[in-house]
Amino acid sequence: MPKGRVDTKAVGLDAGASFIRWLTGAENLHYGLWTDLEPVAGNVGKAQEAYTERLLGFLPEGPLSILDVGGGAGETARKLADLGHRVDIVVPSRPLAERCRANAPGARVHETTFEAFDSDTAFDLCLFSESFQYIPLRVALNKALQFAAPGGHVLIADCFRSEEFTPGGQTRTVGGGHPVAEFRAAIEACAGEVLRQEDITEAVAPSIDIEQGLLHVLGDAVTRVDAELSAKRPVVRWLLAHAARLAFGRRRLHRLDRRLRGNERNSTVFVRNNRYLVTLIQKGRERAVHPEPNAAG
Repeated sequence: MPKGRVDTKAVGLDAGASFIRWLTGAENLHYGLWTDLEPVAGNVGKAQEAYTERLLGFLPEGPLSILDVGGGAGETARKLADLGHRVDIVVPSRPLAERCRANAPGARVHETTFEAFDSDTAFDLCLFSESFQYIPLRVALNKALQFAAPGGHVLIADCFRSEEFTPGGQTRTVGGGHPVAEFRAAIEACAGEVLRQEDITEAVAPSIDIEQGLLHVLGDAVTRVDAELSAKRPVVRWLLAHAARLAFGRRRLHRLDRRLRGNERNSTVFVRNNRYLVTLIQKGRERAVHPEPNAAG
């Protein structure tokens, strides 16, 4: 990150943790699993718990030593520790690292990026729960296999761009991640074997509609305030609008307006453009694996 540039991803994660804690009482920073739940905001906490249960169902028999890469606010690490596993968390954000220490006091927290992380420890499992997409693909996969003990595992739960992916228009296309074809090719070439893979795209997709519903509520509030200022305080309204344009630029404000009022980001578009996969890979017992720090994702 260049000096002076705001890390919008870190800021977004920190703000997201605070909002989810207010909404659900927990700090889960991942999609919900909506298979048996009505997709309404009141069920977000239950859906996220269902997701975590599905994820934990992929774990090999324990107890395990687990490297939780991009551990969010530490909620998953706390559940892992409660099950008797020993957990190390890698997280690049200082506020999130502090939340990890508070939520998972038994875990060791490493405040760094996965690319910069180093350890002499061999882990039974390296876990990526919606963090894999933020790391160059082959770096993430090969470095995780490096840290996995012989016969150990890598568990990846994340979004990937589908073969049907089409770029967005006025708004950024919903979802994200590495192209799924490149992910499959990387797995095929790595020193590991896929033991299990599950596609849960449609089960997590309603999370997008919940998010967009919240943004519409915020957009309605902004519209009402703007109308009131236009009618009763036009000078104040002009000053605020001018300050916003100077601070963010017209293009970014236009995109924000589309996020608050539009509906281009929805579960149907998500399912078309993405594949959400949970993949358990076992490292071979004989071959040594080395990271590729200069590889591109």
